[in-house]
Amino acid sequence: MPRLTAIVLGSAAGGGVPQWNCGCHVCKLAWAGDARVVWRTQTGLAVSADRRHWTLLNAAPDLRQQIASTPALHPRGQRESPIATVVLTGAEIDQAAGLLCLRERSSFTVIATEPTLAALAGNPMLTALASDVVQRQKMPLDQPFPLPCGAEAELFAVPGKIPLYLESANAETASSESVNIGIELRAGGKRLAFVPGALSIDADLKARLGKADAVLFDGTLFADDEMIRLGVSSKSGRRMGHVPISGPDGTLAQLSDLRASRTFIHINNTNPILIDGSPERACVQAAGWRVANDGMELAL
Repeated sequence: MPRLTAIVLGSAAGGGVPQWNCGCHVCKLAWAGDARVVWRTQTGLAVSADRRHWTLLNAAPDLRQQIASTPALHPRGQRESPIATVVLTGAEIDQAAGLLCLRERSSFTVIATEPTLAALAGNPMLTALASDVVQRQKMPLDQPFPLPCGAEAELFAVPGKIPLYLESANAETASSESVNIGIELRAGGKRLAFVPGALSIDADLKARLGKADAVLFDGTLFADDEMIRLGVSSKSGRRMGHVPISGPDGTLAQLSDLRASRTFIHINNTNPILIDGSPERACVQAAGWRVANDGMELAL
């Protein structure tokens, strides 16, 4: 029976940890080499049910470094990569810019919703992914489809927002069908749900996560006003499209009854759960959550 394997290629939000231009408390510790803060690249997963063919979930700007750090993704012959498919949860820079690291004329397929593919098609830089070798496959929501890695996948809507770079000056943070999605993977009777970004947690999302055996979920900020209080941004977490971990309507409160193994991923550099031994890390661990780090492997 096939067994689903997921390797965390990157676990941080956009910018990584430490972020190149940031001197917040967490980044200061990382820059100083403090062992309590592990360096992290931007979020992505590699998944497989046969450990021969691999599917990437998102393509972060750090993708070349992530491939180099993951022996399962190394080439097996002359111009022969085990990466067969890339499935995207959206067209944000930290979700898709890494596609440019895969432009050396190897064959693979990019799978995404119609709005995500339209956003990619509007970027002339991505013509470097030659259409005669890199296929683009439009996938509707809530429709299972097979992957070359031996797993079955399904895209599903998650409350979210369009990428910041596509917003107009008057854009509002609103739930957006087909723009922000999650990915469910199934193999060997097990289910894994990957939701790196969620503006809120509605009944449909709760029901979907309730059926999973493993959940990797948006852990961008511990508190909604975290970046505002630190003076590094004028935007709240929700304004950026991310539900906070803490608070009466935060993730810990809303997903307290999940049966699945639970891991926070897509963690911003300001988030104190990144500090081993911090009260915030203790808080999420006491609630049954893990904090993802690069290289973490999950086997279902």
